[in-house]
Order: sequence, then structure tokens, then C-alpha cells
Amino acid sequence: MKKILFILMAFFGLFSLQAQQAKSIHSFKVKALDGKTIDFSKFKGKKILIVNTASECGFTPQYEGLQKLYETYKDQLVIVGFPANNFGGQEPGSNEEIGAFCKKNYGVTFPMAAKVSVKGKDIAPIFKFLTDKKLNGVKSTTILWNFEKFLLNEKGVLIDTFVSTTKPTSESITKYFK
Repeated sequence: MKKILFILMAFFGLFSLQAQQAKSIHSFKVKALDGKTIDFSKFKGKKILIVNTASECGFTPQYEGLQKLYETYKDQLVIVGFPANNFGGQEPGSNEEIGAFCKKNYGVTFPMAAKVSVKGKDIAPIFKFLTDKKLNGVKSTTILWNFEKFLLNEKGVLIDTFVSTTKPTSESITKYFK
């Protein structure tokens, strides 16, 4: 009986210790537009802004603001774009077409992931993490459209989210870099 009690105490002690530890995005690796790997552990020590993007959306011009934000704060911030075709079929292109579009039209130099799904049954694991409080430890979020933004701190912990209408260079985002 003592052995069972000890095992239960050890199990629950370990469980509560794990629950207290901050949940981080640094364990994720995703495929990039160019077929290489984006390893989020390489971003430790910098804030990370993740954005679900689309090339044929009314918010597509935000690529310009994202690039400006990246260039202005690249010593303390990395931006990762995730093209997604979940809303109105506004990202129909292949990874190669998306990459060419971003470079040609907006001069994008920040990392861009391969096209993923950001909601539904086929949601990418990284977006499941970002939108589910049980996984990220902070809050649950529903992605309503393209160009929603997720800001994570230097330890890879979610600190804030922003709806599509929030411009990348708005004070609500830039206040985290001053």
C-alpha cells in the first residue's frame, strides 16, 4: 500500500511540476517555403511574431508593415509568416509562387513557412499550440481571418495576440520592443 501511495504521490508531483513549467514554441520545427526547416529553438532570446498570411487578401499589404517591423527590430524580433488558404481561398498558390510573390511585391526577407492550415481538422500543430490554452498555457484564440498575429516572448511563451486589423507597426505591437 505504501508503494502505491508513493507512486501516486510521485505521479501527481511530477504532473503538477510539468503544469507549472511555461510552455514554449521553441520545440517546434516547420517546413519553410524553400523546403528547408525553420527551427524555432534557434530563436531563443528573441521575440517571435507569427502571422497567418495570404497573397490575395485585403490585408496582404500588411507584408510591407511586417517587413518594416522586422527590419526595425531584427536584433530582438523574428517574424515568421505562415501562408494559409483557410479563408476565402485567398492563398491558392504553391510554396514557390507564394515565395516569389512575397519577394517581388514586398521584399520579404523574414522567414516564411510552407503553406499550412490554421484551423479545422487539418490544423497545423504549431497553430494548435498557438490557439489552445491547454497547450500554450496562456489563452485560447480563434483565428477569424488572414493576418492574425501571435507574439511570443524570448522564452517562446505566448504573450499577446492581435486581430487582422491590427497593423504590424501599430503601437499595440511596437510597445513590446521599446
